[in-house]
Amino acid sequence: MLRSMYSGISGLKNFQTKLDVIGNNIANVNTYGFKKGRVTFKDTMNQTMAGATAAQGNMGGKNPMQVGLGATLSSIDTIDTQGSLQTTGRSLDLAINGDGYFVVAQGESLFYTRAGNFYLDDEGTLVTADGYKVQSYQNGVLNDIMINVNAAVPARETTEVVLTGNLPNDAVGTQSITQQIKVVDQNGVAHTLDVEISPIDSDSWKVTLVNNNATPADSTAIQINFAANGTASASYLEGGVASLDQAFNAIGITISGSTLDLGNLTNDPGAITAMATADGNSAGSLESFNIGGYGEINGVYSNGLVVNLGQLALAKFSNPSGLEKAGNNLFRESVNSGRPNNGVPGEGFGTIASSNLEMSNVDLSEEFTEMIVAQRGFQANTRIITTSDEILQELVNLKR
Repeated sequence: MLRSMYSGISGLKNFQTKLDVIGNNIANVNTYGFKKGRVTFKDTMNQTMAGATAAQGNMGGKNPMQVGLGATLSSIDTIDTQGSLQTTGRSLDLAINGDGYFVVAQGESLFYTRAGNFYLDDEGTLVTADGYKVQSYQNGVLNDIMINVNAAVPARETTEVVLTGNLPNDAVGTQSITQQIKVVDQNGVAHTLDVEISPIDSDSWKVTLVNNNATPADSTAIQINFAANGTASASYLEGGVASLDQAFNAIGITISGSTLDLGNLTNDPGAITAMATADGNSAGSLESFNIGGYGEINGVYSNGLVVNLGQLALAKFSNPSGLEKAGNNLFRESVNSGRPNNGVPGEGFGTIASSNLEMSNVDLSEEFTEMIVAQRGFQANTRIITTSDEILQELVNLKR
């Protein structure tokens, strides 16, 4: 039989495969996180009719004479370029802007995906549309992400008031600042206090705590003194007040065990930059949650408290094109992809775009062009087969 016929058959098979891949690409043009495929060919073995000869004497060398025996598949590549991001307005729709894959689990099996359309199941677990559990990453460990929409935090009494920043030693008597802090008493009730800070002299400042909720408004004062080495200490100006607890009690707020931290105060020339903060919180329930650019899941409670509920895990591979497609928009590790490098967004990985989804990276204009090329290649190979058949027919007709 003619070698050209078998070469044509190999070409037909290759272009059939190419059309299969193109068809799959087009079918997934609107599949979130889909990575298109690409087919490459290579020539197969060659039949050597005459080998090469070197130059000898007055004769030059001759090149080898070989007849190719067709083509075969070289590779079916997964092209993992970034797809465009589509805004959805849904807080659980997430896209990775950059490198990395979301990590999802089914039991002990781990899978990887770029499709970030996630949901909460009946137990508050963050899952994919097919129920695979989205993983968080903390201290080198992967865990399921739980978001309990009925979560509540108990009240926590204020235990520390912190003053930080600068109280300058060149301030004049008219300079002062006023700010507010919120403290929580033994019963879990929050109180908003005005904190007025004004200079007494170059080394001393007066801090007045004003409880405007009291009837009438009540206040007490604390004096901040700076030693020669810049260390700050507190003394209390009201009669019988000797501690921060007693200062709170004097203005109608019952708190026990609280301390005043002055370790980060300075007494340098310049502007007044001192800030007062207090810990503690009243009871609250989860009102909403959001996911930040670094994958942090922040729960917002009715008492104003923001609590980190976890951080999304991302995985990178030495050879992401070596990942094996597992269906359902998922990839799995293969022997040629390399081991997953797990981490969190922003630390050598891409960042998270909340309320967005990554579109397929399929380019329809490119796919239709490739389809035309594959179609013409297929037709050309059929013509090789029909021409070879006509030649064989002529040989058979010699017997007439």
